[in-house]
Amino acid sequence: MRKKITIIATCSLAAITVIASAYLMKKDSNNTTNKKQVAAEQQTEQETAVIGITNITSVGATLDVTGENLTAGLDGQATGQVSLYNTGFASTVGTYNAGITEEEKHNLIKDLDLVTEVVPEGSIIDGYTNLGISNVTSYLNVRKGAGTNYKIVGKMPGYSVCEIISDEGEWYKIKSGSVTGYVSKEFILTGYEANVKAQEKMTEVLVVTCDKLNVREEPSTDCSISTKVSVGEHLDIVEKEKDGWYKASINGLTGYVSADYVEVVYSLPTAVEVVEVQVSGSSSSSRPTYSNLDPNVSQTAKDLINTGMQYLGNPYRYGGNSLTKGIDCSGFVKQIFAKYGYSLPRTSGGYTSVGTRVPLDQIKPGDILIYKYGSRIGHVAIYIGNGQILHAANERDGICISNAYFIYPYMAVRVIP
Repeated sequence: MRKKITIIATCSLAAITVIASAYLMKKDSNNTTNKKQVAAEQQTEQETAVIGITNITSVGATLDVTGENLTAGLDGQATGQVSLYNTGFASTVGTYNAGITEEEKHNLIKDLDLVTEVVPEGSIIDGYTNLGISNVTSYLNVRKGAGTNYKIVGKMPGYSVCEIISDEGEWYKIKSGSVTGYVSKEFILTGYEANVKAQEKMTEVLVVTCDKLNVREEPSTDCSISTKVSVGEHLDIVEKEKDGWYKASINGLTGYVSADYVEVVYSLPTAVEVVEVQVSGSSSSSRPTYSNLDPNVSQTAKDLINTGMQYLGNPYRYGGNSLTKGIDCSGFVKQIFAKYGYSLPRTSGGYTSVGTRVPLDQIKPGDILIYKYGSRIGHVAIYIGNGQILHAANERDGICISNAYFIYPYMAVRVIP
């Protein structure tokens, strides 16, 4: 008899156990305990398994699955109709805590051949026809031309997405977000491997759909506003929607946002633009024309920013003090400035009393931006120009480049003259 198996985009722990156990049992077919567990889970979940297949614009597409790879976990009857929904595999399996490793997740996708079942050719992500994924854990430089002698125009975070425009020998010309440039082929996955990695790494986040979104201390419009988040920013989901509210976080701030002004998306990062900081007296024709970027930047500020860039992609850790093994926002600012002889506070709250306060419409690279979460100072970052900051953001993004106005800064201070 052929059983119908529905693969849906909800994260029931028992349902995840079914498919996870199916993979683990494939490695050890004599494990009778796992077989009994799978049988019990099938009954309680009505033979529903969660895998998570991404096809961003086609919710509810269907296909037939006849592969042998599900056989071990589903009593030899894996053929049936499968419903596909928007979800990344990382989000779906993320709540399964019984020991599936990153390698096992990766192999599970490949063994079940989820990607080619959904997208026989091309890209699993809508809008991309020749998909590329940066196969690095930190950042990949995007250059103006096909060679390391060309200027860096952008940086691709680890496992970020791009469209491959052309093949240039040992380099690809790519477009990622707003950045177009060249990247070394050595660090780009393409074709099937790119689709597998995209499926594995996509995560569920909230994207802000209104101009300024209030983040509140409690799930009610009657309580105080902690901060406001700009349109297009991504929020990590802490708790699923309940009574019209999500509990979410951004750079360490946890609060509640109305479900009316956010949209759930399954996301991979894209490249961030890097604009060269101009030193005072420079006559370069490539000077940026950003409205609040003062071109009279000291050599110290330029060097300090370039030093900070060396740590892009390194991990965030609350209370941490290591630029390579884990550090938080104030620790990062303190240590980068210390390399140039400046002594700054260890906690973000102390930054309101350092240096000279600068109007936000007059900030320049090397200034420190201070962010307020409700009544407390909650975050600090180094302004690098072009509307961007360099900071130790959160556990997901680590040390990274971000929009300086992800929430509106509380104040700016200038330490470097």
